Amino acid sequence: MPQPKKKTSHQKQGHTRCHWKGELPNLSTCSNCRAAMLSHHVCPTCGFYRGRQVIKVS
Repeated sequence: MPQPKKKTSHQKQGHTRCHWKGELPNLSTCSNCRAAMLSHHVCPTCGFYRGRQVIKVS
């Protein structure tokens, strides 16, 4: 693996890091209970995924 010839300056590091942004997760609604849930995940409130019961939620 090649190594950098010179140290990256603080200004250059800052310009690189200014584009690192946190993103909000994509939420979708459950088809069974209409609660907000993550896409492609089991609904935490009712346990349904793609129209069928996957886990039992008490």
